Amino acid sequence: MAFIIKPLVTEKMTKITDKQQNRYGFVVRPEANKLQIKKEVEGLYHVTVVDVNTARYAGKRSSRYTKAGLVKGQKPAFKKAIVTLKDGETIDFYSNID
Repeated sequence: MAFIIKPLVTEKMTKITDKQQNRYGFVVRPEANKLQIKKEVEGLYHVTVVDVNTARYAGKRSSRYTKAGLVKGQKPAFKKAIVTLKDGETIDFYSNID
């Protein structure tokens, strides 16, 4: 079962990666635990994972005014994992882009 949904490539995550070269972020399934995330990152990217930190985010409510009236909704909840790799190892998310 795939627990990793996508890598996190945001401005905030880039600042963390610039500060500590061996930390990377991923959006993962909410039911994934740290051991499952570690195993999947090691299998996909062929690196050694030292530590995994996770954070759960609640879906934010949003509303907007349209011609049809007030439209209310909610963004989906997600779980974020920050993975620390062994010193000297890196993950290149852009290697397969042509």
